[in-house]
Amino acid sequence: MAEDAARAERRDRPASATEVFRAFLKLGLTSFGGPIAHLGYFRAAFVERRGWLSDRAFADLVALAQFLPGPASSQVGFAIGLSRAGWRGGLAAWGGFTLPSAALMLAFAFGATRFGDIWWGAGLLHGLQLAAVAVVAQAVLGMARTLAPDPPRAAIAVATLALLSVISGSLVQLAALIAGGLLGLAFCGAEIAAPSDEFACGVSRRAGLVALAAFFVLLALSLLPFGQGLALAAAFYRSGALVFGGGHVVLPLLRDAVVAPGWVSDRDFLSGYGAAQALPGPLFTVSAYLGATANASAGAPAGLMGALVALVAIFAPGLLALTGALPFWGALRRQPRAQAAMRGVNAAVVGLLGAALYNPLWTSAVTDERDFAVVAVAFTLLVAWLSPPLLVVLFAALAGITLAA
Repeated sequence: MAEDAARAERRDRPASATEVFRAFLKLGLTSFGGPIAHLGYFRAAFVERRGWLSDRAFADLVALAQFLPGPASSQVGFAIGLSRAGWRGGLAAWGGFTLPSAALMLAFAFGATRFGDIWWGAGLLHGLQLAAVAVVAQAVLGMARTLAPDPPRAAIAVATLALLSVISGSLVQLAALIAGGLLGLAFCGAEIAAPSDEFACGVSRRAGLVALAAFFVLLALSLLPFGQGLALAAAFYRSGALVFGGGHVVLPLLRDAVVAPGWVSDRDFLSGYGAAQALPGPLFTVSAYLGATANASAGAPAGLMGALVALVAIFAPGLLALTGALPFWGALRRQPRAQAAMRGVNAAVVGLLGAALYNPLWTSAVTDERDFAVVAVAFTLLVAWLSPPLLVVLFAALAGITLAA
């Protein structure tokens, strides 16, 4: 009882933005393992140790983040900071959690251009590509088990995979997600969970409506043709706005956004994606690498400016969607049709990522029997041995260097 009273007292005591930043900076430097692991770190740090919110309120936030597009762990962190110290706290939480891995990805971008033509450097980059194949294969398997566990949702997932294996493009991906939602309405009834009223979101209904309007207006604008820096910002915003079901889903969206226009090569794209698996913090910070390595001659800003544009643009839609939904989440969770539609969307997401596992990952990285063997070992380490992604990436990188010798 005394411990519960102490936690309640800490929940009622407001925090400063500086305190929020320090707490999330520590997590940004140490949170390895992907979004599910990040949420575990958050619970230990803010529910158990600091008592900033209750277990039920934390579970409610996680459910909301899974419902919305965007990176779930970053959205939960932003909401916690928002509740503790207002808008400054939300931005402090996002910055503390995001900047360490973004800085590391930026450093990798500048280093990759220097050693990519050396034999061992090329081998290391190829090893990172093989690591990405294994990591995404694990993600597809895990998501299929949880998001497409029954015949209707499995059918939606397979139909989406078949469609996107034949036809590619951002508009086709968007159409597949919309179709998944419509099929979910028809065939995927959902059980309704009672929401918690314990979380103080700190967002008024008016502010929520403004955020939602900004999300949809910017999404509509991102579908229009632009030139120079605006085109890069639009591509990353569009990618961030269409990610449902986990950070790995951004892979096919980002590839279509930056490889198709010629801003980033397939090799550089997959190498950066593989390197991101070895870093703490959100997977979305691969955007800093892609923005920095963008080909300026193809009409995109590059270097530090490109990294900043890409980083802000890819996170903006998820944070806007979260801000807009917070004041209305309790009522929305009680709507069975909304939950049924999201079941269909999430099933379509499994097919979207499954199609990306084959093309570009498999077709670009696995070129012979030795590559296949490395991927098989890496996948077994992840799935059967439950090895941390950092260890698997190191193994694949060393294997790539060995094969290049």
